[in-house]
Amino acid sequence: MAPMSGAFCFDCLEYTFDMEPDIKNKLLEQDAKLDAIYKSVEKTRKYFLVIVWVTIIAVVLPVIGLAFAIPSFLNVYIGSLDGLL
Repeated sequence: MAPMSGAFCFDCLEYTFDMEPDIKNKLLEQDAKLDAIYKSVEKTRKYFLVIVWVTIIAVVLPVIGLAFAIPSFLNVYIGSLDGLL
């Protein structure tokens, strides 16, 4: 079907890309660099995830432990002072 006057026919287009070799090489280099950046970012993301978990374990678990230890300590301390008063 022939395109109408003043209309643009997408079916009639034929895509041929004749890139210059240096542009193609630059694109391939950029692709390789992007892959390297992606791998580096993923390693960094995993490192930060480990840091978050270690921080949670190092801070939250002792606080939970203190929530049980402090009342027990206060009962023993007040019990020992009870005989003095």
